[in-house]
Amino acid sequence: MADQSTEQAILETWQERIDVSPFQRWLGIRVTEVEEGRMCISLPWKEELVSNPNPPTVHGGILASVIDLLGLYSVLTTGSISIATVDLRVDYHRPAGPGDMTAEASVIKLGSKVSTAETKVFDGRGRLLASGRGVYLMAS
Repeated sequence: MADQSTEQAILETWQERIDVSPFQRWLGIRVTEVEEGRMCISLPWKEELVSNPNPPTVHGGILASVIDLLGLYSVLTTGSISIATVDLRVDYHRPAGPGDMTAEASVIKLGSKVSTAETKVFDGRGRLLASGRGVYLMAS
């Protein structure tokens, strides 16, 4: 088991990788856990995420983006390289109202041509908001 300073360094390294993307920086994604084939993040509530102001709910495209990118990053934690999303399926389970969210992704199948990851997005009370599977094209 890694010591606390090693775990912190790993989180910081993955946070830097997430922050390379202006969109991901704008979302405010914070990496909270990383292990091979798995990543967890937190996503702060921002009014700019709202698509319907009454009641205020997060746009489904934001949730789909989080599912896609976190699935991709869970693949990257294996040391493999993915170059594109081939397919993405998203299920919306309940409206994402005001409040911070968390998400967790894990690799289902790591392949040489394509890999599959599953992601779940939760509200602050741990209720499932959305889930999905991404299929990612691997570098040859």
